[in-house]
Amino acid sequence: MWAASCLASCCAACACDACRTVVSGISRRSARIAYCGLFALSLIVSWILREVAAPLMEKIPWINSFHTTPNREWFETDAVLRVSLGNFLFFTILAILMIGVKNQKDPRDSMHHGGWMMKIICWCLMVIFMFFLPNGIISFYETISKFGSGLFLLVQVVLLLDFVHSWNDKWVGYDEQFWYVALLVVSLVCYVATFAFNGLLFHFFTPSGRDCGLNTFFIVMTLILIFGFAVVTLHPSVGGSILPASVLSLYCTYLCYSALASEPRDYECNGLHKHSKAVSSGTLALGLLTTVLSVVYSAVRAGSSTTLLSPPSSPRAGSGKPLLPLDKVDEEEEKERSKPVSYSYSFFHLIFSLASMYSAMLLTGWSTSVGESGKLVDVGWPSVWVRIVTGWATAALFIWSQVAPILFPDREF
Repeated sequence: MWAASCLASCCAACACDACRTVVSGISRRSARIAYCGLFALSLIVSWILREVAAPLMEKIPWINSFHTTPNREWFETDAVLRVSLGNFLFFTILAILMIGVKNQKDPRDSMHHGGWMMKIICWCLMVIFMFFLPNGIISFYETISKFGSGLFLLVQVVLLLDFVHSWNDKWVGYDEQFWYVALLVVSLVCYVATFAFNGLLFHFFTPSGRDCGLNTFFIVMTLILIFGFAVVTLHPSVGGSILPASVLSLYCTYLCYSALASEPRDYECNGLHKHSKAVSSGTLALGLLTTVLSVVYSAVRAGSSTTLLSPPSSPRAGSGKPLLPLDKVDEEEEKERSKPVSYSYSFFHLIFSLASMYSAMLLTGWSTSVGESGKLVDVGWPSVWVRIVTGWATAALFIWSQVAPILFPDREF
């Protein structure tokens, strides 16, 4: 007994030392990676609890307060939502605290980049506390998560448009024949991939002998939007570049594919339904990995984007004469501390808040389960329509970005 106690104490001490070493190694430059790692940890915890926590939650009286015990899937969904709510509140609180941070001299800059041991403890306590909340609060969070997830997808679309236009402007700005040829080659590759991809969609999701009018409508509508991109871009009044249109065409085709692939596995028009049991674990892992990468890109890109809530540039240190002369070392330190922040801390954390809602919807099939689909990520009719509407919203935003400067020439876009 004494030996076991000593061993447990040693293990705990080693674990604490390891955590302290990792936390102390997080520098200013790696803070964003650390936040991404914390978000990835929340996904792993959600996944594990979804698989193993249901029997335990059935015994908790304030959770299982029903006259008739719900099925196992209800408890799996509830576990994911509670972890997601804790994650959402953690990042939302940070987003509120970071409002108005303009330079590194602000004490909240150190709060954003440091204090990791306390942050991890607070995150753990917040997630644990969610399992003591009544079901009514979780149901309300489930409802607003669907809207928050849509907002997250919309932010991703805006970021993609910003990235594509920046990419095009950069290559055009070189004003050299090599870069113009590169633009043409990339555009042609994107269009070839787009039409080949659509051909595969017709093959897998409109099988012969079955009435698959809805799938046909989705694919044909995507093709119409693709042709619309080219027509609007090449119109003499617009005079746009074909690169953004080609990249957006490929992206809309991908959204159409992801929507069709999200159809229930027992739907006869889903060409992937024959492989549902074989790929369920792989689909789950791939879905989680895609979500993490998507959130990492969105958080980093949105936080540093000049088009989305970037903080106004604060005055550089040393631009005015100080009232009292400073030593050279002190002056350098003052300059370093007075540098403007490179991205919006508040919006950075807001992206993670919305992503917490989005990941919960993925893991719970948008709070619905259809047979074997309940064990897969992002499967079900709600997911299908969310993807399709996101594709249409992408098309509308792109076309608007092309025609808005013509309709409103006196405004900057």
